[in-house]
Amino acid sequence: MNAVVPRARRGLLVPGLFTLVGLAVLVWLGTWQVERKAWKEALIESMSRRLAAPVVALPAPETWGRLDAAEMEYRHVAFPAEILNDQEALVYTSGSAFRSDVSGPGYWVFTPARLTGGSVVVVNRGFVPEARRDPASRAAGQLTAVIEIVGALRWPEPRGTFTPNDDPAHNVWFVRDPAVIAAAKKWGPVAPFYVEQEAPPAPGGFPQVGKVEPRLPNNHLGYAITWYGLALTLVGVFAFWLRARAGERR
Repeated sequence: MNAVVPRARRGLLVPGLFTLVGLAVLVWLGTWQVERKAWKEALIESMSRRLAAPVVALPAPETWGRLDAAEMEYRHVAFPAEILNDQEALVYTSGSAFRSDVSGPGYWVFTPARLTGGSVVVVNRGFVPEARRDPASRAAGQLTAVIEIVGALRWPEPRGTFTPNDDPAHNVWFVRDPAVIAAAKKWGPVAPFYVEQEAPPAPGGFPQVGKVEPRLPNNHLGYAITWYGLALTLVGVFAFWLRARAGERR
């Protein structure tokens, strides 16, 4: 018997293949979102645990090069330091996933802080809106004495594909990277991390310090349901098409 595929069956081949490929892609996307949900929840739990831990002393400068960022980030530290106000740098922000009190465009005030032994740690002293960009508009917050700084350790963020270029000529940066800022402003060697200051508050209220909180968006369950729903819809559409085709043949 000649094994020739009937014409009707050949007409199902291409639509069936497209449906199978589309179904596989949609199911994979849904599963990926489920995995992302588990990853995000683990990240939030880890961040919350570290931020809730007791405050410890800032690691000694001789250990900075050996610190594990994955283990130490978001740890609360305290240390005495002198803020070098005349060297501050402004890092643009449109909002924050870690500060509920920060909304709208403005700047993080990144300032070198000299430790008692002479080493330098870069401190994010807090947020200032556009109207407070000029240090003269917040002169009360330009502390000159040695103060006890409390904050969370943070490591540099990567530069994204669409991140604007920094503008050192106007003292504006777009990535929170202390080494890059230090090199441009000739601060000399600095710690490989920076500190998100939470205390003490600046006199006059600016820069605006605040508590670092893990407020990362976690919408992955909704995304997973959407992809799985589209997969079911695709199956339903294909089944309806098969039924209509069978009816036409009859």
